[in-house]
Amino acid sequence: MRITATVTEVLRNFSDYVNRVAYRGERFVLTRGGKDVAELSPIAPAGSRLADLPAVLRSLPRLDAEESERFAADLSDIREHANVESPGDPWES
Repeated sequence: MRITATVTEVLRNFSDYVNRVAYRGERFVLTRGGKDVAELSPIAPAGSRLADLPAVLRSLPRLDAEESERFAADLSDIREHANVESPGDPWES
């Protein structure tokens, strides 16, 4: 459903329109002089919810046995050659 509102009307009741967009998910086409000039609509949520993590993990590709062994060997090699000294206190003068 298309809801139109004049720019003047939205300006006079801005917080009400923002609340309707934020909490009800409504979208408004703003008009000026009878012409559509802008749209006020909800933004896509940033990131994902933690509850979605299991589904995301299930959707990832799986390593076959050979890839898994090579990956494990790469990790061992990295650990063997990594700098094992922990960094000092960055606040220490």
